[in-house]
Amino acid sequence: MELKNVYKYFTPFMLGILMFASNFLNTSLFDFGDNNFAVWFILLLFCFACGWFIDRTLNWIFGGKVLFATILAATLISVLFVTFFREYFTASEIMTENLILYSLRNITLGAMGFFGMAVGEIIHLEKDFAILKEKVRNYEESMISVKKESELVLKEAKIKAEKIINDASAEAKNIILKKERIEQELKEFIQVEKELIKKYEEL
Repeated sequence: MELKNVYKYFTPFMLGILMFASNFLNTSLFDFGDNNFAVWFILLLFCFACGWFIDRTLNWIFGGKVLFATILAATLISVLFVTFFREYFTASEIMTENLILYSLRNITLGAMGFFGMAVGEIIHLEKDFAILKEKVRNYEESMISVKKESELVLKEAKIKAEKIINDASAEAKNIILKKERIEQELKEFIQVEKELIKKYEEL
């Protein structure tokens, strides 16, 4: 595996570490006196950022699969860790509820990672949509210019066709006039010849 590919999996690994580390925080999530809420808020921000980077490095589909696998792995490891060291986690009583609580922590942080992925993907899609919209606008403008150019070409072709027709018509009229003139000259020539023949016969 190349170093570049290993680097892509560093963010999911960090997200799994953050989810596992959440097991060592106090269960009183909103205990403002101990600043637990601030710690959880910062942890959620880190998970959001990890989700963002996963979307950038592993894309939405494959990154989502990796993130889902990371959540499952972190949750399973946390459940096993809490089960074997329940005295440290004060989970000796009501074991099932405590396991659910620690599992929900990991799922919540993983969901924040998915949220970061979704926001990153939406921004990425908006950029792609803006680029596509600009391309469509340029295409429409080019189509308008092409339409104008085609109209000009058609007008020029129509004018040239009319000119050709007018020239052909004028040439045809000239030919007809020449023909009529030649016919008239032949008639006159024949008439003169007849008169000459008649005069010659009278002599």
